[in-house]
Amino acid sequence: MVTVNIGMLHYVIDHIYGAFMHRTKLSPLFFSRGWGGSKLELLERMIKDLFPEVEGQNRPPTLIQPIWRTVWETRTACLREGVFRTTCDEQLISALPPESHTARVAFLVPKYVPPQKTACVVHLAGTGDHTFDRRLRLGGPLLKQNIATMVLESPFYGRRRPMLQRGSKLLCVSDLLLLGRATIEETRSLLHWLDSEGGFGKTGVCGLSMGGVHAAMVGSLHPTPVATLPFLSPHSAVVAFCDGILRYGTAWEALREDLAVQKTVMTLEEVRQRMRNVLSLTDVTRFPIPKNPNAVIFVAATDDGYIPKHSVLELQKAWPGSEVRWVTGGHVSSFLLHNDQFRRAIVDGLNRLEWKEPPL
Repeated sequence: MVTVNIGMLHYVIDHIYGAFMHRTKLSPLFFSRGWGGSKLELLERMIKDLFPEVEGQNRPPTLIQPIWRTVWETRTACLREGVFRTTCDEQLISALPPESHTARVAFLVPKYVPPQKTACVVHLAGTGDHTFDRRLRLGGPLLKQNIATMVLESPFYGRRRPMLQRGSKLLCVSDLLLLGRATIEETRSLLHWLDSEGGFGKTGVCGLSMGGVHAAMVGSLHPTPVATLPFLSPHSAVVAFCDGILRYGTAWEALREDLAVQKTVMTLEEVRQRMRNVLSLTDVTRFPIPKNPNAVIFVAATDDGYIPKHSVLELQKAWPGSEVRWVTGGHVSSFLLHNDQFRRAIVDGLNRLEWKEPPL
């Protein structure tokens, strides 16, 4: 009788999927155009400003007024799509590709329930998630529990993808930092809109993989308590691009050549170390502890080929009061099979928040 180590099988599936996606000629490599030059220098400076020594993390979000259109309505629910100008400052807007200047959201809400008795969660995109569909499927069943779903289309993704970019393969390292910074600003503005204009009684933010890293950053930097729900997420992009499977999909030689053009000669190992230094800016353990860490629930996989266990535990350690839940599987299988556990975490995270007092 042959016994199969199921955990190892999940781990191997992740590596087979990763090899197919990132080590074949079917797809271009990440960062094939290099580091991003002056854009990278600008972003390094701006992201360092996100780490206040004492005060400053309560910087208010920019207020937005999305323009809405109704996609469909049923007896119990309504789906709308909205657009608004990205809430990045002018320096960042000039660095973003023109295609990414307009943000798009989908907004799925229950009908005939007052917003002050409804919660809403903003769902952020994982790597390769260019459409609203998967996240609407994740949030849709929560309508029965009076939880609305708002889905943000990431910069560099979907209709916001630059013309020269193929799929999800960002052209420059600076694009990864730009994507993250713009996503944080836009999501904070959406949460502010849900609170001040939408009148929702509770709000939250969730995301899978890369989207979970961004969700953690938003939960950390938002000035009011929100349920923060990172799923299958590392504590830093270093884990994905320098240690995990995505390192096989990174254009290391192109990055070395870009440095050589700038009169900097490095070995490949030195190039990888420079990448670690740059991406250390995405280390969420350096971010402030969220206003209500008890409403932070990480969902991680036991045999994740992309995200090692220690990465998840580092975040829990940095944010005392947060919770880690484990699902059995790898990165790919958990993404496909454990939506019920993700929904359960959303419900439980929101339940740990107080309902907002309705205005008099």
